[in-house]
Amino acid sequence: QVQLVESGGGLVQAGGSLRLSCTASGSIFSINAMGWYRQAPGKQRDMVARINSGGGTSYADSAKDRFTISRDNSKNTVYLQMNSLKPEDTAVYYCNAFISSTLGNWNNYWGQGTQVTVSS
Repeated sequence: QVQLVESGGGLVQAGGSLRLSCTASGSIFSINAMGWYRQAPGKQRDMVARINSGGGTSYADSAKDRFTISRDNSKNTVYLQMNSLKPEDTAVYYCNAFISSTLGNWNNYWGQGTQVTVSS
């Protein structure tokens, strides 16, 4: 069993900052890519940022220059530093990770989601 547990969401005023964390636990042999997605009410879930095992990153256009994704492989944890937050960033943020529990057996996992609300 593998679990992803997110933390760090909350209510913040426009222009403020939040830092999300997501830690993977359980039967883990290796972790490949990790990332953050978000889903606003009535909308599809979209990628915000991803980071591969080597530290390479990619961002949605809406997140570039404001958000920074990072990871601590020793802690099986991925972070999302969000600065200059806007009301349109309001959504449930989900952690995602591609994890193998045994050699060659890879699965895609999701966290339970954490609410981020940005007030104007």
